[in-house]
Amino acid sequence: MSAIMPDEKFLWNVFQSVDKDKSGHISAAELQEALSNGTWSAFNSETVRLIIGMFERENRGTVSFQDFGALWKYVTDWQNCFYAFDTNNSGNIDKNELKSALSTFGYRLSDQMIQILLHKFDRFGQGNILFDDFIQCCIVLQTLTEAFKYHDTDRKGVITIDYEQFLRMVFSLKL
Repeated sequence: MSAIMPDEKFLWNVFQSVDKDKSGHISAAELQEALSNGTWSAFNSETVRLIIGMFERENRGTVSFQDFGALWKYVTDWQNCFYAFDTNNSGNIDKNELKSALSTFGYRLSDQMIQILLHKFDRFGQGNILFDDFIQCCIVLQTLTEAFKYHDTDRKGVITIDYEQFLRMVFSLKL
C-alpha cells in the first residue's frame, strides 16, 4: 500500500469533516454547510447544486472522495479569483469589480448587461455579489456562452434559431 501524500491527507481530513453522515459521499446539504462565502449567510444552495453537478460522476447528487480534490481546487481557485477582483476588500463584488472580472475572463459586455447580471445574482438586493453568487454567475455565463458558441458556427456573435431550438438549447443546459 502506498503512503498517503500530505496534500491527499489534508484533503481526506477535510472530506471526512464535511461528510457528516460518514456515507463516503458529500451531499449538497453537507457541502453547503461546509462552504463559506465570507459572511454569516449560508452558501447559495443553487451554487452548491451547480458545483456538485460539475464534479459528480455517479449521478447521485453527491461527490465522492475521488472527485473531491478537483472540487476543492475549483472552489479554492474561485476564491482566489474573487479576492483578486474584490479590490476594496469589502467581501463582495460590486458592479465595477464584476465588469473588471468578466472583462478579464474575455467577456465584453455592456454596462446594461453587467447591471442585469448584478441584479440577477445579488441575492440580498444590496448592489453587490457575494462569493458564492459570483461563482454561480460565472458558471451560468460560461454555460450559456458555450451553448451560444455551439450555434454560432461562423463565429460572428450572431445566431439564428427558431423558438423550439432556443427552448431545447436552454432546457438541455445543466443549470
